[in-house]
Amino acid sequence: MSEHPNRRIILAARPIGYPKESDFRLVEESVPEPRDGQVLIRSLWLSLDPYMRGRMRDAPSYAAPVQIGEVMTGGVVGRVVVSRNDDYEAGDIVEGRIGWQDYAVSSGSNIRKVDETLAPISTAVGVLGMPGLTAYFGLLDIGRPEPGDTVVISAASGAVGAIVGQLAKMAGCYVVGIAGSDLKTGYIRGELGFDATINYKTENVRTRLVDLCPGGINVYFDNVGGDITDAVLENIADFARIVVCGQISQYNAETPELGPRNMGVLVRHQARVEGFLVGQFAHRYQEARVRMGTWVENGSLKYKEDIVEGLENAPKAFIGMMNGANFGKLLVRIGTE
Repeated sequence: MSEHPNRRIILAARPIGYPKESDFRLVEESVPEPRDGQVLIRSLWLSLDPYMRGRMRDAPSYAAPVQIGEVMTGGVVGRVVVSRNDDYEAGDIVEGRIGWQDYAVSSGSNIRKVDETLAPISTAVGVLGMPGLTAYFGLLDIGRPEPGDTVVISAASGAVGAIVGQLAKMAGCYVVGIAGSDLKTGYIRGELGFDATINYKTENVRTRLVDLCPGGINVYFDNVGGDITDAVLENIADFARIVVCGQISQYNAETPELGPRNMGVLVRHQARVEGFLVGQFAHRYQEARVRMGTWVENGSLKYKEDIVEGLENAPKAFIGMMNGANFGKLLVRIGTE
């Protein structure tokens, strides 16, 4: 089948606090042989995303945890190299959650063909993949921005937040992004068109929100939770919409923080807090991909990729992401297109 082994990165131990490289292990196995009805996929691009930290924890959640010894979960863009499935041909570019490995077999039920005409294929796990879809539906369907609204986004330079900000600008909103370095805040303000930014590591978030949002915050897209969310809630407007997408500040905590405790502001401002999973909008994915693909093509929707070379470097890159080291959508290039 292949003269090369199938390298796989498996979960070696459940992390305590922040993940360590010893929590992962690279193993080599034979390349699997597809059976009738299956395809063999060669991985090209692996997406690294914060949700993976939750899957490393053996705790109840919306998806089953990765078991010790199992390949790490993750979205991949790959090429079909052998097909025994009538719906796919060798050479097809596909995307699916097939994990941190060089090769995988699939029945076809967990993959989709990638439209290579929309944008570079790496975007199938980025701006036109799960992060982009999360931004699109989270902001437009849950946040429901109106022209003139003030929209605040945490982790605003990340794969989701950067898209949310641009979509909010398209909707005619005043957009404030919160990020963790001057480089990141400069990018989202100068390149992506955010109206204002806050560097949460060097500035007082509460004070800056009061200065930048004198009329209150109409929509908050929450990617981080914790102290930043507490600060935002103190400055929401009447009928505010708080979109809970992620809680990255809590993902490595062994004991989750209590809070927010200032829930009275939700009553006072008649605000709405709503969490969501992008999968609830699966029936509308194509709508979003086509619209955003058009925006990417005409330059009105920009994206940034942070590319790491080699599957063997995925654990280190993932750990760095959990500490805010990445700048843009974090991808691992596994194979050549």
